[in-house]
Amino acid sequence: MKIVVLLKQTFDTEEKITLQNGVVSEDGVKFVINPYDEYAVEEAVKLRDEHGGSVTLLSVGPDRAAEALRTALAMGADEAVLISDERIPDDEYVISKVLYSYLNQENPDLILGGNFSVDRGSGQVAIRLAELLGIPHTSSITKLTIQGTTAEVHRDAEGDLEVLSVTLPALFTAQQGLNEPRYPSLPGIMKAKKKPFKTLLLEDLNLTEADVQPATKQVELSLPPERGAGKILKGDAEHVARELVGLLRTESKVI
Repeated sequence: MKIVVLLKQTFDTEEKITLQNGVVSEDGVKFVINPYDEYAVEEAVKLRDEHGGSVTLLSVGPDRAAEALRTALAMGADEAVLISDERIPDDEYVISKVLYSYLNQENPDLILGGNFSVDRGSGQVAIRLAELLGIPHTSSITKLTIQGTTAEVHRDAEGDLEVLSVTLPALFTAQQGLNEPRYPSLPGIMKAKKKPFKTLLLEDLNLTEADVQPATKQVELSLPPERGAGKILKGDAEHVARELVGLLRTESKVI
């Protein structure tokens, strides 16, 4: 079985976001594998061990994303491909197009990724990619079982559970609860240094700068306003209720 894992390097979720001139500052920031992508890596390695085959990591990002790929290799993946080119904008439409240009020649049996990335949170790339490849897609899976060319998946549907049967090749995105990602072991870290690692540019995918024009443009980026101090209403129940309704109308303007 040929398995591909879509992986992105993101800010550590413990990092404080700061802006400089309307851009997120990366000074001194720790980067990690996107947390949801860790579930995809773990599931891919487990399926490879059960059914045989290979696990290829695929990422579009800056050169620093190699660190995240090396960590995933240490978790047990077999090889990694980093598409790193400054001409590729951070746009979901373009990223899916670039991924398609590589995967269209690879014909994987299964593609796994995270439910969404914690930095942009759009959840668009996997859906767009599946559409371009012409394969089925299921998001937010919490269980995956494969028998031959059929996959049975459990999908988290905002509190409900959907059970779907999908024909491979297919693309699934992982939700928390799918598994418990392993920590890279020291032997795994040493082996990762010798595993195949390929870095590609647009030309390697037969793409030009004209082919990767973004579909969206970021106009402005700002932090949310600081939360003000709360108010404590005092008095009997009738007085407090009257005052609360008044504040909701005049200050919060929610009614």
